[in-house]
Amino acid sequence: MQEPGRIFREAWIAGVLKHYPGEPKPSYITPWEETPEWERASAAAVEQQVRAFVESADGQTAHLSREQRGLFVALCWVAQIYRHIPNPKPSYVADWDDLPQWQRETDSDIFDAVERHARG
Repeated sequence: MQEPGRIFREAWIAGVLKHYPGEPKPSYITPWEETPEWERASAAAVEQQVRAFVESADGQTAHLSREQRGLFVALCWVAQIYRHIPNPKPSYVADWDDLPQWQRETDSDIFDAVERHARG
């Protein structure tokens, strides 16, 4: 089994490379080994939340829309930001509708990646 959070991070990097317009910031595509500890812990927590959600729904997450999938990831991530950053920038905790399209698409991709792994 992979280290918790790696599936999330790998899906994040793949999503950024696929959806980000232009050249992404280096911090967006930093490899797992160089990712800050708080961010690795957050990735692991969100990955675990998505996995638990998928497993508890007994396969019914397949009926969720792409937006619902991404929104779940985004909300879980915002909670981690508040947990680790005392006064986050507003862009770090933005509502779904205020996120850039590339980030919404990437969050949806993350859900899909974790779901695939959860289902085996």
